[in-house]
Amino acid sequence: MKVLVIGAGGVFGSRLAEGLLRHGFGVVAAGRDRRRAEAVAARLRTAFPDGRIEAAALDTETLTAADLRATGAAIVADAAGPFQGAEPNTAQAAIAAGLHYVDLADGRDFVAAFPELDRAAKAARVVALTGCSSTPALSNAVLDRLTEGWREVVAVEAAISPGARAPRGLSVMQAILSWLGRPVRVFEVGRWTPRPGWSGLYRRDFGQAGRRRVSLCDTPDLDLFPARFRPRERALFLAGLEPWPAHVGAWVLARLVEELRFDPVPLAGLLLQVSSWFAVAGSDRGAMRVEAGGVDAEGRTRRAVWRLVAEPGEGPVTPSLPALAAIRAIAGGRIAPGARACVGVLTLDDIVAEMAPHGLTTETMVERDEP
Repeated sequence: MKVLVIGAGGVFGSRLAEGLLRHGFGVVAAGRDRRRAEAVAARLRTAFPDGRIEAAALDTETLTAADLRATGAAIVADAAGPFQGAEPNTAQAAIAAGLHYVDLADGRDFVAAFPELDRAAKAARVVALTGCSSTPALSNAVLDRLTEGWREVVAVEAAISPGARAPRGLSVMQAILSWLGRPVRVFEVGRWTPRPGWSGLYRRDFGQAGRRRVSLCDTPDLDLFPARFRPRERALFLAGLEPWPAHVGAWVLARLVEELRFDPVPLAGLLLQVSSWFAVAGSDRGAMRVEAGGVDAEGRTRRAVWRLVAEPGEGPVTPSLPALAAIRAIAGGRIAPGARACVGVLTLDDIVAEMAPHGLTTETMVERDEP
């Protein structure tokens, strides 16, 4: 089966393409620029001499169903981004072409609106999944496992802290800046309330990756956690930058945006350069942490924490693994047609199984009190 990977030259798309080739899929490496797409395909052929690899030039803003059908792919994977404020043009074109679709979207508005495509996807008998990434696919799969059988969920939280030298593409930086310092709707203290993006200077224990600073991050999980797990008190998603001066610098920028109300997105290129200067001083381990508190089936107060640590250089593969697991499940006929967020679709075991070739370790800790 052939998979079209849009953004195959990017930070996450390149890892997804490599994972697909390891599993025997054919890959069409696509991007806006034909020359760059050919260069990406050439690199993949060197790494996977037995792989079936092609190149294509596609622009997500103008592509059509005919463009997608012409690639000969059965599944379209969009790893291009940024998805914040974007329209689901590629998903619509894939559905119209009768092709399955997955993306790595972390845009809250994009993921929230995606189920509007459900009727068309079912009519075309194709699967369309959004958010096949660390958020919301992996974070929700972890919480499904941690809270299984619980009587009540009181609070849930997820946090991500990439390694200092993890590559940060322009689209990733633009996505962060789109909500930095701007109002973010959060379920906290039992009610919905607005808080500025990247507010709060929390410290969280990431196990072998150490204690790190994290702040409020605007992701689809801020909607999906309350809807799926019904926490009584709060649902947070936090993110951090390594080393800590880079994180505090982003916090200061967020406060300036909040006070002066300017658009920081045009600064994305400059901030990428600045972040590279900080990178030499921080830990290169990537980390993720998911926590839930509540009452289990026996009526005992329970706190459960799941942690992932990525060895240097391996962190950027993590967001691609849920998409890889989803594509394999679609190819195996294990997902029903329709368009929806990739939550409640993959189990934690499905995603963890894709971690085997990489330097990723996970652990789960559970604390119980007497009823």
